[in-house]
Amino acid sequence: MRIHSLTAACAAIALTATVTVAASASAQTVKITPLGSHDGEFCPFDRAMIFEDPDGTRILYDAGRTVAGAEDARLGKIDAVLVSHMHGDHVGDRHVSAVNAGECGKPDVTVVDAPNTNSVNIALAKGAVIVTGSEMPSFFAGKLKALGGDPGKSQLVRFGASRSVGGVAITTVPAVHSNGISGAFIDGDLGHMLSAAGLTAYAGPPTGYVLTFSNGLVAYLSGDTGVTAEQETVVGRQYKAKLVVMNIGDTYTTGPTEAAYVINELIKPASVIPSHANEVGTKDGKVIAGTKTETFINAVSVPAHLALSGRTMEFDGAGACTSGC
Repeated sequence: MRIHSLTAACAAIALTATVTVAASASAQTVKITPLGSHDGEFCPFDRAMIFEDPDGTRILYDAGRTVAGAEDARLGKIDAVLVSHMHGDHVGDRHVSAVNAGECGKPDVTVVDAPNTNSVNIALAKGAVIVTGSEMPSFFAGKLKALGGDPGKSQLVRFGASRSVGGVAITTVPAVHSNGISGAFIDGDLGHMLSAAGLTAYAGPPTGYVLTFSNGLVAYLSGDTGVTAEQETVVGRQYKAKLVVMNIGDTYTTGPTEAAYVINELIKPASVIPSHANEVGTKDGKVIAGTKTETFINAVSVPAHLALSGRTMEFDGAGACTSGC
């Protein structure tokens, strides 16, 4: 009788511990901070975001032109840099001279980062890894080596695979877009010839990312893309993403109504953050009527949270915003 009682007591303690640990993990949040050109607003060049896992791992996504170089005080510690594709407004051909420089509709992006790229400069200064798919890793490895860095910090993750940085599992998923390397990023005669011919070098297909955080949150970062079958089969069904960062800029990527279709019919997440609208989307932190941003927010059937620069949002494992939205 005593043995049975002891066994039952041990089982109860173990169950309680398991439930406590699970509850603690689910209570932790992923922090997301947009790094746009102007504090508290959503401006045309805004793409960059920092994702911070509950374990402290910090990932910078598409630094582009609105991160004011490696010395931008908003960066802090960065463990990994993600680049969806090689276009200048994502990898960073130039960047703002300072946060809030110029106007929201016309930021002062006069600091040139070519041929290195803003992303490489940041990764080198922070000692971060650059995690990309396609043919991009070899390009970034060459840049790091030329600058005296470790080419091994440019790491590949192909479609269907994953790589962990801290508590975050990272994979790439297909995107439908272009992904040429501008001649401005290539030293010597080859770079000059590409620029003169109006051509770019092959960098493989562009990508989106799926991030799985230690609190259970799965987030899809669309990059520049149209509508893809993988948004339903891989992002929605396989990974069951609960948070989506969706590019909505039209012409160069899904427009607001197309992006809303992806959210409502294909992925069906708990929350979405619109990005890459290519417009002045807000004034004094409020959505401007008649914008693509407003059209998208009104069209989606889940909560849409504005990517206001400098405002940190927190999300639980189920994809619900718990703070800052």
